[in-house]
Amino acid sequence: MNLMLKRVLHPNVRFVQVLLLAFCSQVFLSSVVYAAKVNDVRVWRAPDHTRVVLDLSSPASHKIMQLSNPERIVIDINNASLKAELKDLDLQDSPISRIRSAVKDKKDLRVVLDVNSKVKPRSFLLKANKQLGDRLVVDLYDKKKTKQVVKHIDDTNKRDIIIAIDAGHGGEDPGASGPNRLREKNVVLAIAKELNYLLKKEKGYKPVMLRTGDYYVGLKTRRGLARKAQADLMVSIHADAFPDSRANGTSVYALSRRGATSAMAQVLADDANNSDLVGGVSLSDKDDVLAGVLADLSMGASLDISTQLGKGVINEMGKISRLHSRKVELANFSVLRSTDVPSILVETGFISNPGEAKKLKTKSYQRKMSRAIYNGIVKHFSHSPPPDTYLAWQKRQRDKTIRYVVARGDTLSGIAKRYQVSVNSIRRENDLASSVIKVGQRIVIPSS
Repeated sequence: MNLMLKRVLHPNVRFVQVLLLAFCSQVFLSSVVYAAKVNDVRVWRAPDHTRVVLDLSSPASHKIMQLSNPERIVIDINNASLKAELKDLDLQDSPISRIRSAVKDKKDLRVVLDVNSKVKPRSFLLKANKQLGDRLVVDLYDKKKTKQVVKHIDDTNKRDIIIAIDAGHGGEDPGASGPNRLREKNVVLAIAKELNYLLKKEKGYKPVMLRTGDYYVGLKTRRGLARKAQADLMVSIHADAFPDSRANGTSVYALSRRGATSAMAQVLADDANNSDLVGGVSLSDKDDVLAGVLADLSMGASLDISTQLGKGVINEMGKISRLHSRKVELANFSVLRSTDVPSILVETGFISNPGEAKKLKTKSYQRKMSRAIYNGIVKHFSHSPPPDTYLAWQKRQRDKTIRYVVARGDTLSGIAKRYQVSVNSIRRENDLASSVIKVGQRIVIPSS
């Protein structure tokens, strides 16, 4: 009986097995065909390249090709499908004229970037982190010579002081977030632009913006840009965030040779150093070992200047805001690791604090903050200018200036002859309408 039953049921069992096998195969194939989904696509324009970011639901392998006639960049993503919309992307000011897609080999995704000028493509994958998921980053570098930053020479044959202004975060990396979607990257860029405006108006200074728009610049690249500009100072502008919304106050940081000077400094340094993971930097761009950088003998002098200048900036910020720390804090900020460029990082307040966020988003407070940073910089360099600069020459002239009190019998021509200067130079220096002078009158004798 059991044998007969097995013989009767056997074909049915085989039929069920075939159905199950087919079903499992179909499930397996469908999961393989579209293992990853491209959920969103973003385009960012920087001065020297265009970045295309594809958000992936899971990691996926890819390859990239550059084709001609017509010029286009082809990106093949294995086992992927497109869920994002491509037609509404803002391609203005970029070399990309159109982005289109197609299914390749029934299971792969092909994304084509039609370009209208020569570019050099580079791509890399970023693994998911606390803030963002897996991403495929494609950078299209412009095939143009980058504009060299030349130090301006004054008519006295003395150069301007170069200030590299670094607005933190940008592009893919929004930085800290405050109430009502207030983004650190936008606040600090506004403050940086205002500081740039103030320094441009000041004779003897030449500001250089390291980030001028909403795009990301790698931390190592920021240092490189400051060095390329032959900067006398790099000031990196940020806005704090902390889990406890009661945290508040402004602060200034310099690079630490050892550990951080406070727990808060360590937390902020860790957050700032993670920007590359969010903003998008390939593994090949990773930083040099800090120990190797600090071995340079010039680092010591740069740190001393950074600390002294930071004190001046703190004093000025203390006039408009509460200080989180009254001294220059030290921590291992990646963006400050430059051997030959004095660098400070200014935290303009806690964007996570509702009260400070409310102030930071206003133009009036942004101007006050930039003015405070500006005052700190200008006061420092007026006392300690680099020796080959216009400000150093101007300081030497001030130091050599002679103040003279006119005595009985003095004439302007006689005084000019005594100090070996021209009568006209004395008149110009003292804004005299004529050569007539009076006993007891105080005049300034310009240097010869």
